[in-house]
Amino acid sequence: MNDITMKMQADQLIRMALQEDITSEDVSTNAVMRSAVKGTVDLIAKEDGIIAGLDVYARVFRILDEKTEVHFNFKDGDAVKKGDLLATVNGDIRVLLSGERVALNYLQRMSGIATYTSQVAKLLEGSKVTLLDTRKTTPNCRVFEKYAVRVGGGCNHRYNLSDGVLLKDNHIGAAGSVAKAVAMAKEYAPFVRKIEIEVETMDQVKEAVEAGADIIMLDNMTPEMMKEAVNFIDGRAQTECSGNITKENIQKILETGVDFVSSGALTHSAPILDISMKNLHAVE
Repeated sequence: MNDITMKMQADQLIRMALQEDITSEDVSTNAVMRSAVKGTVDLIAKEDGIIAGLDVYARVFRILDEKTEVHFNFKDGDAVKKGDLLATVNGDIRVLLSGERVALNYLQRMSGIATYTSQVAKLLEGSKVTLLDTRKTTPNCRVFEKYAVRVGGGCNHRYNLSDGVLLKDNHIGAAGSVAKAVAMAKEYAPFVRKIEIEVETMDQVKEAVEAGADIIMLDNMTPEMMKEAVNFIDGRAQTECSGNITKENIQKILETGVDFVSSGALTHSAPILDISMKNLHAVE
């Protein structure tokens, strides 16, 4: 995550997360720490995985106190093992205690997504298929979660509704047909925008090709149907498949010939990576 993104989006979202957790004060911390005392704490991996979100983790503490020092032993994208010392954090003990949960929430969630994405991406190695995420993200966490997908070896689909034209079943219903939806999108959208449309039957596939769609999303089709659709499209449009794609069934997609696979599971079903802050103590 670059500095511009951090300043434009991440800082505001991190502040909101901190405000959610500390509405007026951290009563527990203030009860045992009446004044500033310098301390240190270790960040430790409790299971194997791919780490992602270290800058976000550090930023939580620096928003609370810019003097907080974080010394990392790993970088985003690195594979970590259970027991690895990921970092040490030095600063006001009150800050270390008050920021702990928010910082870990981000790091665990992002690392979990990167780990799951890496597992899925490995199943696609050696193929021409590109792994994509979706907009099925946690509200107000999309910038973090889509970044974690990239760290894990996946690619981002459109970031939000302003980012591209994707006509789904309800858009088609609103327009009246696949052909009408594509035609209306071509008329309205800037010419630099590709037009993607979601289809569920071979009749819709044929209609989408004839209408001149740039990308045809094969939604909830069986592998056999997808293969038939790809053969019919025959390079006249790029192809994407979606619909309940997980690491358990993604290998069946490889034989269909699609260009892209989009999986909401990368962000909505990835378990967290267990990470803890331990051994907090005061230092001279």
